[in-house]
Amino acid sequence: MSSAPPAAPGLQTKQPPAAERVYAHVKEAVLHRHYEGGTLLTEGDLAEAVGVSRTPVREALLKLEAEGLLKLYPKKGALVLAVSAQEIADVVETRLLVEKYAATKAVPASERLIARLEELLDDMRRQAAAGDLAAVSVSDRAFHAEIVRSIGNQILSRLYDQLRDRQLRMGVAVMHAHPDRIAKSHTEHAEILEALRSGDAAAAVEIIDQHVSWVRNLAQGETR
Repeated sequence: MSSAPPAAPGLQTKQPPAAERVYAHVKEAVLHRHYEGGTLLTEGDLAEAVGVSRTPVREALLKLEAEGLLKLYPKKGALVLAVSAQEIADVVETRLLVEKYAATKAVPASERLIARLEELLDDMRRQAAAGDLAAVSVSDRAFHAEIVRSIGNQILSRLYDQLRDRQLRMGVAVMHAHPDRIAKSHTEHAEILEALRSGDAAAAVEIIDQHVSWVRNLAQGETR
């Protein structure tokens, strides 16, 4: 009986490089607060957890330190930095700069952008009605990211994704657990969409300013 032929090269699953696997593992754990601020991570423990040697662990930790998530201490490990009030303020301030600029550049909005925002708005309505708050949060992020991506600036798009990643650490994803806020957030998204549809950049900027500023209030315990 002849053995089965080997799988075609194109069909073989190829793992990402070791450093990328460590980077993804640690970043996800930090952003979702599985590794809380103040946790000391060691190269040995991380190497064992991901199944790699220590060399790619060092490479990944250096990248995460550059992103401001960790602080490296030679021969000790990497300390997960706690979220500070300054970080919250900085993230919201930068989000406002990027999103308000994107709104002005997105006008006149393309039919494709309007259609995509309508789709995401419908998604958020259905997800909220079903009580799927995690899904609402994902669609919320996608709604804003679509506006930023629509202006075609890849650097700003990458910066925006990093900002929303950092926002996960602040626990603001739980803002949708406030029933009153869910409805208000949906109304604000609809108003942003309508402003872009009508070509009113000034109105879109004003609504975005109110909408994003509330994130800072919630993260700092000043919900309203």
